Amino acid sequence: MDNYKISFIFSTRNRLEYLKITLAKLVAELKDQEEIVVVDGNSTDGSTAYLQGLLNEGKIHQLLSEPDKGQAHGWNKAMLMARGTIIKKIIDDDVFDYGAIRKCAAYMIDHPTIDVIISNDLTVALNNYKEIQKHSRLSHFDQWRKGLKPSFTFGDVHLLIRRTSLSYIGLYHTGYVMMDWEYALHISYLKANIAYYTGFNALSVYHDQSISALKDEKYITDQGDRAGIFYEYAGDRSEISTWSKIKIAIGKTINKQNNKEVTLHAPTDMKEIATIYQYLQSQIAQINADGDFKFIEKGE
Repeated sequence: MDNYKISFIFSTRNRLEYLKITLAKLVAELKDQEEIVVVDGNSTDGSTAYLQGLLNEGKIHQLLSEPDKGQAHGWNKAMLMARGTIIKKIIDDDVFDYGAIRKCAAYMIDHPTIDVIISNDLTVALNNYKEIQKHSRLSHFDQWRKGLKPSFTFGDVHLLIRRTSLSYIGLYHTGYVMMDWEYALHISYLKANIAYYTGFNALSVYHDQSISALKDEKYITDQGDRAGIFYEYAGDRSEISTWSKIKIAIGKTINKQNNKEVTLHAPTDMKEIATIYQYLQSQIAQINADGDFKFIEKGE
């Protein structure tokens, strides 16, 4: 079948316990004309066997398990495997509102000149899961679409991409650790047709095993300097955006050794974590149900 409306793509490695929560949720509510594509980076924790079982049962549609050359490489493979009109990245330890995602995808299908849609974002730390924070890039999008800045940043956790637009906007830069940050600058600098949804289609969950928590601040800053020059990005009071700073700050706190500061201690029992994720799922659904959201196009 090649006429899928949405391809939900995963790139994962050694994240079995989170996959069992996030992927199971998507499998349970997947609709016709939607596919699930998973790229597994040669996991050693049982993920490969788990995913192969789902493939054999017809619960996921495509699976590739092999070593990769970094996070961006895995996601690029998943995007190239996708067969849907719209591609939606699903991060294995975040929370997604599939109703909001389908609303965004339907808008893109009805407006075929749109290359990508981004939305507002929610974030939370697993050890303080009732303190959900709201984030918006709308003011930066507004300045960009009015020609007041050549590029701006946004997180790809809430990004939807038209598959045929990949020939223009390209793939992730495999030389960047903060690949989503660079990708946002790249897309906007190309003046791609970006639309903005004022609702929330994703909730980013930070914990001590988050990919973001393991990144090096100096390396990211150096890469930020390089990308800032290339994409004429003046920054949001600094060389990296607010949402990136949140990730780095959490990672710095988690990885700091021999200090007297309070460190981030997230729950480790997966039954407890699964219950927290159910709560977070209900919260993003409620936030979206309570809001009056709209789409804003580049040319408005």
